[in-house]
Amino acid sequence: MNHLSRRLLLQAAGSAMLPAGLAAASGGQVAGLKIAPFRIDVTPPNGHGCCGGWIKPIEGVDDAQEAAGFVLLGAGDPIVVCAVDWTGILNTAHLRWRSAMADAAGTTPDRAAVQCVHQHNAPFACLDTQKLITEQGDLPNTMIPEFFEQCLERLSDAIRNAVLRAVPLTHIAHGSGEVLQVASNRRINLSPDGRIVSMRGSSCRDENLRAMTEGLIDPQLRTVAFCNGDQKIVCCHYYAVHPMSYYGDGRASSDFTGLARRKRQQETPDCLQIYFTGAAGNIAAGKYNDGSREMRAILADRVYEGILRADANLQHAEIDAVSWSTADLLPEARMSPSDEELAAAISNRSLRVVGRNRPAFELAWKRRVESGLPITLSRLKINDVNMLHLPAESFIEYQLRAASMADNQFVAVAAYGDGGPWYIPVREAWSQGGYEVSVAFCAEAVDDELTAGIRKLMTSG
Repeated sequence: MNHLSRRLLLQAAGSAMLPAGLAAASGGQVAGLKIAPFRIDVTPPNGHGCCGGWIKPIEGVDDAQEAAGFVLLGAGDPIVVCAVDWTGILNTAHLRWRSAMADAAGTTPDRAAVQCVHQHNAPFACLDTQKLITEQGDLPNTMIPEFFEQCLERLSDAIRNAVLRAVPLTHIAHGSGEVLQVASNRRINLSPDGRIVSMRGSSCRDENLRAMTEGLIDPQLRTVAFCNGDQKIVCCHYYAVHPMSYYGDGRASSDFTGLARRKRQQETPDCLQIYFTGAAGNIAAGKYNDGSREMRAILADRVYEGILRADANLQHAEIDAVSWSTADLLPEARMSPSDEELAAAISNRSLRVVGRNRPAFELAWKRRVESGLPITLSRLKINDVNMLHLPAESFIEYQLRAASMADNQFVAVAAYGDGGPWYIPVREAWSQGGYEVSVAFCAEAVDDELTAGIRKLMTSG
């Protein structure tokens, strides 16, 4: 392990020794809170790989991809939360991003959360995977390290400048609104013996599959608004669906969820709008999306209408308590394929790119597990409003479980944090099979471990 990796590991491990929660105050309005919004452009340059390098690289831009977030000041050490319009940020790259945010805000990485929105015409940022790919000499990039470093520099500058312009934070508001005809469960077509026969992806043209029920979803878009009196400073929106209408054409875009966010941003220039994808590992728009170009705007409007519904239902209250809590876990890697089999696939030039780059992601995860670098879950709680940050492509069941543990409190879930494990199914999914299970890098025990981590956070006060 190199010096940088060792230093980052020690920083991350420090979170396991922190108290479960740090209450800023209770029994009255918290004094001295401030919030500092920030936003930067993270649109990749032409030639940059998309979604692991196995779809067309960037050759143009339809609309910008952004990283947007906020620094919360006055509740102990600063807290930083950020959403990024990328496919994922994984392993040491994820810790690098959190560390950069923390350094700029004057805090520690365990008090920083970064979640991806998971668009596919976007970078899949794993520096460990990129090293394995670069060693081969003939594989397309999945993350250009120089571009990653440039993003961290811009991010750090934006956070430092934002902190200098921080404004008072006195109130929190929360609300939810139903999103109609967007989300549907992908794993809906099962055989009589309970095995996955076929699935609806982000788009689907099979009329029989589209005619099937929505299946298990969470139809609510949830909004948390950070306010100075009656003025909204930051609005965070949470909804569980894969955010792709179509992809693979080399055009950078924030896709339909980003377009919905941007439309609301244009209407509220003094309030930063941030969008988080919930636990959507098994949730996509396939029932309602045939993949045609015109569906992007239609889906964007449907999400936008959900944002408006949530905004109309906001409940506004003075802030009387703030806490930040963390839970570390390091799920066991699956036994098969072995390290040797993965390495052989990576170097096998007769395979398609996806058959070589994807094993590089899995080998990077297995080496990460061997190094002992944990995944950090986190929860920001303000009054009775819970903002939970989960890793990777967690299934919707984890989001619903979190809500059931909260004793009727408001729960907003952002998944697609540290993407190292790729998909995180629930236990019963393994016997069903299907795509998600085939690219879940953890063993089945991850269900127990992640559920326990969620419970620790949701019951920590």
